[in-house]
Amino acid sequence: MDKTILNTQNQEFINKNLNSDIPSLLLKGIPFNNLLSKLIIKQIEAKKKCQKKLPTWFNTAQIYYPDKLNIEQTSSEITAQYKSTLISGASLIDLTGGFGVDSYYFSKCMQQVTHCELNNALSNIVKHNYKQLKTNNITCKPLNGIEALKQISKNFDWIYIDPSRRDDIKGKVFLLNDCLPNVPKFLNLFFKYSKNIMIKTAPLLDISSGISELKSVSCIHVVAIENEVKELLWVLEKEYSGTIKIKTVNIKRNEKIHFNFLLNEEKEVNPNFSPPLSYLYEPNASILKAGAFNTISKKLNVYKLHKHSHLYTSESFINFPGRSFMIESVIPYNKKEFKNKLKINKANVATRNFPETVQQIRKKLSIKDGGDNYLFFTTDINDNKIIILSKKN
Repeated sequence: MDKTILNTQNQEFINKNLNSDIPSLLLKGIPFNNLLSKLIIKQIEAKKKCQKKLPTWFNTAQIYYPDKLNIEQTSSEITAQYKSTLISGASLIDLTGGFGVDSYYFSKCMQQVTHCELNNALSNIVKHNYKQLKTNNITCKPLNGIEALKQISKNFDWIYIDPSRRDDIKGKVFLLNDCLPNVPKFLNLFFKYSKNIMIKTAPLLDISSGISELKSVSCIHVVAIENEVKELLWVLEKEYSGTIKIKTVNIKRNEKIHFNFLLNEEKEVNPNFSPPLSYLYEPNASILKAGAFNTISKKLNVYKLHKHSHLYTSESFINFPGRSFMIESVIPYNKKEFKNKLKINKANVATRNFPETVQQIRKKLSIKDGGDNYLFFTTDINDNKIIILSKKN
């Protein structure tokens, strides 16, 4: 890392131009030599990406930023903070440390954290930044995490792994066996040094596929921020063979919405079905990803519209973990019926278990986007295609 970047003059230029258009800035010319100019541009781009994602880093003086790709791939502070609430103990080793956001939050609830990062330059950047963040219980090891684990050769209360989801052949990959490190391959080694393992994966990883690749899975956390699933957290306990717990959370600005269930519960529950009643409910993204389609019906005493629709209804309003609507009208899916009965040319359109896309429906029925009306195009219990007109509750 080139510490000249941290000089007062350079830092002032970076902070002054965080909102500048980079091509325009380059066209106008930067008052530094060519090499320094390139580094400064990289710092501006990377720091800008931290403003919302990593506000602690963004608001701390003398932070050194890596390439913006490292920032894109790192956990957000919100998800890192959530992860830190799931662990406790004296020691944790982060085998795939990256920019060190997860390790930083783990250090707030563990006595000692070891941050491993194969990229020596990135490891040095993280070590420098921890000093600026006044964190003194993290040891940075510029090593491959698996080699570091073997070298240190001691037991940890937790091992944390965020396997890389890219390789030189396949680009983005979605099987744990294709990630780096290959977690399933090294599980026995990991359990040699810890009884507790936490693995972070991309939300695109299929839950049943992950379960089949791993062993001793005790709990899976599905983490969403503002209704967008950001990551899956797999908690493994050595020799665990009990029922797998699924915990979903949708982290919103002022609250965290939880819904938990047991994996075998979902398979055993038979939901109740009904035509649309007075209220309509759409589960949040974390619940949909977790596949709690039957359990949520039974636990919250709401009816499913159809086995595959994943929309729910009730006569009386309930506090539902997702979007809630008051139903105003239900009609068959028919262009003539729509024009004559609903007479709507502007609405928010959604489909669930429906053969046409939102774009096709908008074109076919001449519906503009927006407004207070919400139209759900779905299939009911009798396999009829229907339109539900509703207003947000």
